[in-house]
Amino acid sequence: MQNNRPKENTTLKSTRKPVRVGISIGDINGIGPEVIIKSLRNNEILVDCTPIIYGSTKTMAFHKKAINDNLFNYQRVTDATDAIDKKVNIVSCWDEKVDVQLGKALETGGKYAFLSLEKATQDLAAGKIDVLVTAPISKETIHQAGFKFPGHTEYLADLSGKEDALMMMVSGELRVALVTSHIPLKQVIEDVKQDKILKKIEELNKSLKKDFGIVRPRIAVLGLNPHAGEKGEMGNEEYEEITPAIQKAMEEKILAFGPYPADGFFGSRQYADFDGVLAMYHDQGLTGFKSLAFDDGVNFTAGLPIVRTSPDHGTAFDIAGKGDANEQSMRSAIYLAVDIYRTRKFIKEINENPLPKRPQRESRKPKNDRK
Repeated sequence: MQNNRPKENTTLKSTRKPVRVGISIGDINGIGPEVIIKSLRNNEILVDCTPIIYGSTKTMAFHKKAINDNLFNYQRVTDATDAIDKKVNIVSCWDEKVDVQLGKALETGGKYAFLSLEKATQDLAAGKIDVLVTAPISKETIHQAGFKFPGHTEYLADLSGKEDALMMMVSGELRVALVTSHIPLKQVIEDVKQDKILKKIEELNKSLKKDFGIVRPRIAVLGLNPHAGEKGEMGNEEYEEITPAIQKAMEEKILAFGPYPADGFFGSRQYADFDGVLAMYHDQGLTGFKSLAFDDGVNFTAGLPIVRTSPDHGTAFDIAGKGDANEQSMRSAIYLAVDIYRTRKFIKEINENPLPKRPQRESRKPKNDRK
């Protein structure tokens, strides 16, 4: 699925203040730095945003040389507040020369990915950057380095003081959110309960309104079992947990429908009739999504006060440093973060300064009707 960014008038775009986009470098032995370089080497992207990369100039120079890039230019700044518009800025999170070993899953890769993420999130909390885009991490190596969360989503939810966040995959008009994310499949059934499903429906509905500007979102809810349980023949979760959650959502005036069997739902393109899709578990939602939008999909952490996006692929150690990595997902992640930030800001402004209600004029009857 092609994620075509709407064409805008360049003159109008240039008059808007660029959004300050913080970018964590990800695992330095993977493709994160490469897709960052490829995404930012075209100056057109600098009209919309001011990129601030959290890593080191030495590490980025290593990756630039590895892929024989001659277009990517950057400048070092000591602090994000010193970042210059229409330039790519790098905040050095470490000064030592790092032994980059492309394609290898090493603890050092996790160490520097964690340092980058920590500094970027600190600056996000301090208001030095507007949004955060995270390059891919290796869960194995970053856990070795002391990272105690299943992934970015859970880490950012904890920092934001939220018990949970909503993991959403986005490509154009296709938006797939998850009830459960980074947990074993055997634990999914324990977690797929009515209250949690309802909460996720509510969060998805809020995000579609606040982050994407959709006034009356239509939400499709997938079943858990094959054929959505086949009326109890293949499981009772649809009848006992999912359908009651949908009904409660509808009582709250949320346009939620389902549960739908996942295979037929994606296979028949039924998703095109909805603004958002809620899947029960990770692979149920992401298999359908990535089959349709592998190259330009974006991982968006919804339900938080901050804006965070990420490309929908991993570290891809097998192709690191070869120049073969596709940067479209990273570029889409940057643009989506900018769009969501501006949508949130616009909606906040119009709600703070609504148009005053005009007093209703008393209706006047025609002269012939007066008594």
